[in-house]
Amino acid sequence: MTKTALITGITGQDGSYLAELLLKKGYAVTGVTRGEDGAANIAHILKSLNVIQGDIGDAAFVNELVSKKFDEIYNLASIATVAKPLKDIPEIERVTAGAPIRMLLAINECSPKTKFFQASSAEMYGNVTESPQSETTPFLPVNPYGEAKLKAHRAVEEYRAKHGIFAVSGILFNHESPRRPETFVTRKITGTLARISKGADEVLMLGNLDAKRDWSYAGDVVRGMWLSFQADTADTYVFASGTSHSVREFTETAADALGMRIQWEGSGASEKGRSVSGRVVVEINPAFFRPVETHLRQGNITKAKTALGWKPEVTFSELVRMMVRAETERT
Repeated sequence: MTKTALITGITGQDGSYLAELLLKKGYAVTGVTRGEDGAANIAHILKSLNVIQGDIGDAAFVNELVSKKFDEIYNLASIATVAKPLKDIPEIERVTAGAPIRMLLAINECSPKTKFFQASSAEMYGNVTESPQSETTPFLPVNPYGEAKLKAHRAVEEYRAKHGIFAVSGILFNHESPRRPETFVTRKITGTLARISKGADEVLMLGNLDAKRDWSYAGDVVRGMWLSFQADTADTYVFASGTSHSVREFTETAADALGMRIQWEGSGASEKGRSVSGRVVVEINPAFFRPVETHLRQGNITKAKTALGWKPEVTFSELVRMMVRAETERT
């Protein structure tokens, strides 16, 4: 019998990769999207999908979806505002925290056999107290997005423990791909440098070059999501690369993939990067520093490796080069 799956945020980076994976495994896939953003990500598989437009922050819409009794629900949609954390607090709370809680409530009431995956976030750790971070590391979020994700994460654990729902919380660290929205620093780096390499008169403006992140490939992460549903019991898992790299390293790796070499001069807010021709291609702008910057972010993936047999397959360098290739094809 064909398995059925619902993916919220299907036009996003994760949603599109997950949809591809599930279709290859023979699922009947339904996706929820709020608008047209990211439609290009699923254009190549659109005929194989059932796509519904709707607002997962609306309780009636959520109840209607869950009443269809999908075998699996992957909640990947959220309002991810971390650069300007005070801008959209009510919407972050309504969608990022409220929607998954409403889904769990509806599953418990009318479709208790449905498996539920919540895309939690490493932003829940905030100012980290230990490194690397695991499933048991204390959560100390420092922005509304992290706080909202933590509310949903705790609801998942509560419904799992008290109601027996097969509810998984995947704590996702930064994961990238050529489908990453341009508002994220990784796409900003690869896109700007690709255009500069083709002669564009641009300068890449960045914030803290020394901020470190655990960057993995989105395709690896969604494979972990699916594997979490193949386990006998539901649990919480960290999905990450298990390594950390700085924004400076990401920039240098992208430049190298384009045949560029960056020479750094100055320090802090005055730092600049020049190409071998002497042209300034990177400048540091304090306006791009986050209000609260967390410098040490690295996931401990031991549990996912041991319990699920999951591990990342794409390395940091391969990921950056993949993104650069896609940018050069776009420009």
